[in-house]
Amino acid sequence: QVQLVESGGGLVQAGGSLRLSCAASGRTFSSYGIGWFRQAPGKEREFVAAIGWSDTYYTESVKGRFTISRDNARNLVYLQMNSLKPEDTAVYYCATARGPYGSSYSEEYDYWGQGTQVTVSS
Repeated sequence: QVQLVESGGGLVQAGGSLRLSCAASGRTFSSYGIGWFRQAPGKEREFVAAIGWSDTYYTESVKGRFTISRDNARNLVYLQMNSLKPEDTAVYYCATARGPYGSSYSEEYDYWGQGTQVTVSS
């Protein structure tokens, strides 16, 4: 059974930083892409960042502020979030892709975590 557990969310002031972690089990971690998505209240879930074997992808609004990375030895993926803005407030989810590449399409992911809340105050 594949399990994903996010951690690291919390309340931070605008301009601050948080690092989210995604711990994965039940799958050969290094063989799959990992994505981060987020969902704000009243909005649809949206793509944030993804990482494959060596490729990374970001949505335009987080480029230059967020960095996705992975530690295959520890089955962990990180999302370092700097210069946070109130519009980054959302529940953040990690997910494993169906293949080795990262993708911005949620349909390309088959397992999801429960999410971690990120709140950025102005």
